[in-house]
Amino acid sequence: MLDRDGRFFAAFDRDSASSVILSATLADGQIVRQVLTIEPREWDIQRVNVALRGGRTSEAFWKIREPEYNAIVAARAQETGSEGWKQSFVWPVQGRISGRFGRQRIYRGEPGSYHSGLDIAPGAGVPYVAPADGVVVLAETGFSLEGGLIIIDHGQGLNSAFLHSSRILVEEGDVVKQGQHIGDVGATGRATGPHLHWSIKWRDARLDPLLFVNPQS
Repeated sequence: MLDRDGRFFAAFDRDSASSVILSATLADGQIVRQVLTIEPREWDIQRVNVALRGGRTSEAFWKIREPEYNAIVAARAQETGSEGWKQSFVWPVQGRISGRFGRQRIYRGEPGSYHSGLDIAPGAGVPYVAPADGVVVLAETGFSLEGGLIIIDHGQGLNSAFLHSSRILVEEGDVVKQGQHIGDVGATGRATGPHLHWSIKWRDARLDPLLFVNPQS
């Protein structure tokens, strides 16, 4: 989709192919194609000589988890028309980086799931802000994994999720501005200590938040 100036957003996830085709369908039906080369990055990969434990979900847990999962999928599918994707993103909060995007363990040759966001640990109760303009498409407390969760749509299929919040200051449907206080850092859900897990997705692609912000000051 193009905006009124003919601009668009597209991105590639951690395990993207090295070569992809960008195609555009013009108003007259003509299709223009361009081959893009995706440069690989170095990831924090740890190889351990232990077997990968089965991640089978129990029926009892899935009964709790399924409506949460469906709510997250539905929220991320919303198209609000926000233009926050055009902005230079700011840090939601500054602090020690306790977990980086893309980190992964390989268990005797079998890969585990990689870390899908950026963990920032400034301390419990520290306020965090919206990194760009957007519309709140999900604001819930008590989710089994995420705890207090906020998802903001920035437009063009780009959205930010903020996990483990101790306090949420926005509601679904709220229009938020860059730098607006939206919640406080916590350790709710499945968290070993207080931190903000910030993840960014563009449609089905998970993106590294560090690519969106300048180094911490």
